[in-house]
Amino acid sequence: MAGVPTLILFLCTVKDVLPSNSRWKPTWPSYKVPVILPQSTLNLDKPQFDAETKLEVVSSCGLECHKRSPLPTYEEVKDYLSYETLYANGSLVETEVGIYIINHGGDGSQSRSRTKRQIYGYDSRFSIFGKDFLLNYPFSTSVKLSTGCTGTLVAEKHVLTAAHCIHDGKSYVKGAQKLRVGFLKPKVKHGNKGANITSSTMPAKMKFQWIRVKRTHVPKGWIKGNANDIGMDYDYALLELKKPHKRKFMKIGVSPPARQLPGGRIHFSGYDNDRPGNLVYRFCDVKDETFDLLYQQCDAQPGASGSGVYVRMWKRQHQKWERKIIGIFSGHQWVDMNGAPQDFNVAVRITPLKYAQICYWIKGNYLDCRDG
Repeated sequence: MAGVPTLILFLCTVKDVLPSNSRWKPTWPSYKVPVILPQSTLNLDKPQFDAETKLEVVSSCGLECHKRSPLPTYEEVKDYLSYETLYANGSLVETEVGIYIINHGGDGSQSRSRTKRQIYGYDSRFSIFGKDFLLNYPFSTSVKLSTGCTGTLVAEKHVLTAAHCIHDGKSYVKGAQKLRVGFLKPKVKHGNKGANITSSTMPAKMKFQWIRVKRTHVPKGWIKGNANDIGMDYDYALLELKKPHKRKFMKIGVSPPARQLPGGRIHFSGYDNDRPGNLVYRFCDVKDETFDLLYQQCDAQPGASGSGVYVRMWKRQHQKWERKIIGIFSGHQWVDMNGAPQDFNVAVRITPLKYAQICYWIKGNYLDCRDG
C-alpha cells in the first residue's frame, strides 16, 4: 500500500459516506471504515512522569490554518496513528500500524474575562443533581479522571478521554502511572442502610468510587504533533480499566458532517472545575468544522476536557434511536488571528480512521470494527 494511487484511494475511501434515504429522521450514515492493524512493537524506556497536567490546550493553528493544511501522506498518517501503550507497572511500548482498505463487507463573541474564558455570554450549563439522573444513561457514562479531566465509558472496561489529560506532548503527566477513574455514586451512611435514600425533598449526597487503570493508549499524532499544527487533531486517548465497571456505556461512531447533526447541535457532560463534585451538562450549535475538528462555543471550564461529545440519531439497521460519541472535547483555544486573539472551544472528531483505531483498541479484532 504505497504510492500516490493508493494514497488517493485511501483518502477517498475514508471520506466516502453512504447517503441515508430517511425522509425525516436524522439517521446515522454508514461509512466504509478502513482497517488499522499493529505491524511491529518496540519496548521504550520507562517514562519519567514529570509533566504537569494541563486542563486546557493552546494552539497557534486556528480554523483557517487547519483548513489550509495539506493532506498528510500515507506514511505520515501511518506514523500519526501509531501509538504508545503505557502499563500500570510503568512499562511503555510503541506500536507501528498498517492501514488497509477492504472494499467489501459494509455499507459568540470573545469572553470578557480570562478567568472564565470558556463561558460565552450567558452561562448555559446545567448541573445534574440527584442520583435518579446521575445514575441514569447517558449521564452515568461520564467519569472523572484522577488527573482532573473527564472521560466517557465506551465499553465494559474502556474509557475515552483527551490525550492531554495523560501526556503533555513531551512526557507523561504526574499521576499517569497510577491513573484512576472515578464513578459518581450515592454516599450511604452505615446507620441508614435500611433507610430510604431516594427522598424527593433532599438529593442523595454523592461520592466517587475509583477504579485503577490497567493500560493507556495514546496516538503518536499527539506526541509527535504537539509542536506543530496537527497535534490537536489527535488529542484523544483510551484507558483500559483493571476490572469491568458494570454500567451501561455509550458506543463510539464516525462523526457525520455538522449539517447532518440533529439541529446542528452536539451534547456533552463533564466535571467542570468551577463546580466541584457536580456533573455539568451542556449542548450547543457547531459553528464550523474541519475534517478532524468541530469548532463550537459550548460553555465549559477546565475539567470538562476529555468529555465524550455525542448526538442522538436514528439507527436504520436496528430501527431505534441511538446515542453515539462522535468526538472528544479537547478544551479551549486562544488563537492568534492576525494579531487579534479569538477563542474557540474545540472537539476532536472521530473520523473513519480514528474510529478504526479506537475500536481496535477496544475490541482487538478488526472484524468487529467494520460498522462506523
